[in-house]
Amino acid sequence: MDSDSVRGVRGIDRRKLLGWGGLTAAGVAAGGAQLAGARPGHAAPAATERDTVPPDARPGGAYDRYVAKLAAEDKFSGVVLLSHRGRTVLSRSYGMADKEKGVRNHEGVAFNLSSVGKPFGAVAILQLAQQGKLRLSDPVGAHLTGFPREIAEQVTIHRLLSGTSGLNTPEEDLERVFQSRDEVREYYERWARQAKLVSAPGTPTDHAGAEVAIPALIVEAVSGTTYWDYVEENVFRRCGMTGTAFYTRPQWLTDQHIAHSYMRVADGSYMRVADGSRVDAVRNLDKGSSDPNQLGKNLARGFIDFPGDGGFATAPDLVRFAHGLSDGTLLDRHYAEVFFGPKIPLAPQGGGLAREAHKAVPADAAFASYMMPISLTNVQWVNGRAGVNPGSFASWNIYPDTGWVGVILGNYDDVPFFDVVQREVELLTG
Repeated sequence: MDSDSVRGVRGIDRRKLLGWGGLTAAGVAAGGAQLAGARPGHAAPAATERDTVPPDARPGGAYDRYVAKLAAEDKFSGVVLLSHRGRTVLSRSYGMADKEKGVRNHEGVAFNLSSVGKPFGAVAILQLAQQGKLRLSDPVGAHLTGFPREIAEQVTIHRLLSGTSGLNTPEEDLERVFQSRDEVREYYERWARQAKLVSAPGTPTDHAGAEVAIPALIVEAVSGTTYWDYVEENVFRRCGMTGTAFYTRPQWLTDQHIAHSYMRVADGSYMRVADGSRVDAVRNLDKGSSDPNQLGKNLARGFIDFPGDGGFATAPDLVRFAHGLSDGTLLDRHYAEVFFGPKIPLAPQGGGLAREAHKAVPADAAFASYMMPISLTNVQWVNGRAGVNPGSFASWNIYPDTGWVGVILGNYDDVPFFDVVQREVELLTG
């Protein structure tokens, strides 16, 4: 699974990010992400100088030229998209979605999301809370059986979603090749039930896998359907996200609208890089990543992303998801405020983007929220998630003060991904 946080945009803890395959780019505060520059339920403010489109965000501007240069050097393969107040300002696609079949990347290609898919689970929980089918204060045991008593009685849904559960989870079996949705679901249910309470509930945790897997199990218990089916029906379809789904490995192999992931590989011992080439992960299940932080991992072995995580999406669909969060399509105003609202402050030297500190954008303040940590950056709210898997990377940011949404999706290893995210944030927050 993939999980980690951006504690603002001040630096990047690459070990944590790649070890879990995820990071969160900074986020929006209480009041949520009204893409017209207003908070949910409030009128959009009059346009100001900050609401104008910077020249460097336009086609031919500095950001466009930077990504084009990376692509020309074979250091970027994917899509970047900038949307302002519902209008696409910049959309660029580079590289191949499927080299073997000669399919190029384009705006309609879906990329593996890694941790960018985690907010879907938080939205699903809040939809059920909005319907009165659960409470955020409910302990795990109110909806699920078979967990140790201390977890069933003390760990609440709120603690899981806010990353303060006190839980940890065993390592996953990265070598296993799954053959069906049922096999994936059964494995991760057993895995989630092996979680242990290692600190008092309310203690910030390092985004343990159980904090994603257990809410997905609760969605299933309350809704009576699988997590995948619930989210596809009640999130993707509601927003018109027609290119987004929890695609299976057979679909990944045959559907030309799904980008293959090209990763650097290790030899059979996973101890050193065999050669300098990138291989197609989905066509080479026997190959594993050479990245020391994800050593031996191949995300295509999973058949389908485990409940609560990942999936595939197009760049325009992530813009649609952002709008669906702000216009009442997914959540009413009050629950949108709950979703985006800051829960606990994050220390500047925490995980995610806060440690590595290379050429980064200082964050004024950062807070944990529900699967989408938020920050003040250059006196603006920024809300988003990003993540990395072998051969894949994804970033999705909302800038509610100025009406921007930024998306970066790709299917290559060895991309200066963090620098690309940093350039977007610098550009759109001034």
